[in-house]
Amino acid sequence: MANILITGGTGLVGTRLTRLLLERKHKVRVLSRSPALENEFKWDVSKGFIAEEALENVDYIIHLAGAGIADKRWTKDRKKILIDSRVKTANLLFQKIKERNIVLKGFISSSGSNYYGATTTDRIHQEASPVGTDFLGVVCQQWEAAANQFLKLDIPVTILRTGVVLSKKGGALEKMKTPVISPLGSGKQFMPWIHIDDLCALYIKTVEENIVGIYNAVAPEHANSTAFSKTLANVLKRVYVPIAVPGFLLKLVFGELAIILLEGSRLSSEKIGKKGFVFKYGTLKLALKSLL
Repeated sequence: MANILITGGTGLVGTRLTRLLLERKHKVRVLSRSPALENEFKWDVSKGFIAEEALENVDYIIHLAGAGIADKRWTKDRKKILIDSRVKTANLLFQKIKERNIVLKGFISSSGSNYYGATTTDRIHQEASPVGTDFLGVVCQQWEAAANQFLKLDIPVTILRTGVVLSKKGGALEKMKTPVISPLGSGKQFMPWIHIDDLCALYIKTVEENIVGIYNAVAPEHANSTAFSKTLANVLKRVYVPIAVPGFLLKLVFGELAIILLEGSRLSSEKIGKKGFVFKYGTLKLALKSLL
């Protein structure tokens, strides 16, 4: 049983993860700007504040905080929010842990599968692949650098580069369930994905088995936009139209943000598999059937 502090604990992944950790008898605290529940504690990044009780006897911090990448168009101000909501939050945690000489058993941080850049290539990215030079690569690089500060305090760091999280309520899948389903752009771009329960199981495994390092948190089955759309339409029993939504139209609607819909490469999950992790939902069809 561990004392675990979660940032972003009221979000899609954090809510599910909290529930599963509690079921396994761990003690969970959640940092919130507006705490409402008994296990929620106040923090205010702009004021450099974290409630002292939140850090008492804490064993692990799971850092999930971060504004949604696909929630709004990427204006200059929005880009700053996307970076600051990940980096400044981690910096504050580091500052407080250092000030109080807290010896964590581990700092576990989310990162993005777009660490390698939003590009479509034949390459299957492994964790040692180079970071992308585009905006998303920069976001992930700074995000991970903020997490790796904890290594200076001899605190083990684990980073999960996470694909699109498939969940029953909310998230990307909810937006994909249109009456008519079509691929996007070329249809050849890949969309690394993971079932929310597999992702939560990964976080739990890192805590319970002290797994350290960087891992791609994506399902082993690769699906490009065409394959994903066909499978989704089949599971939902909805109309599939093979004529793709034009890229220029998506750029018109979403601006620069459209790149995450139009580009994407495969990621390997082999490294976490070698740690003994077995995906419950290793195929897209199985994952979708469990959620729809």
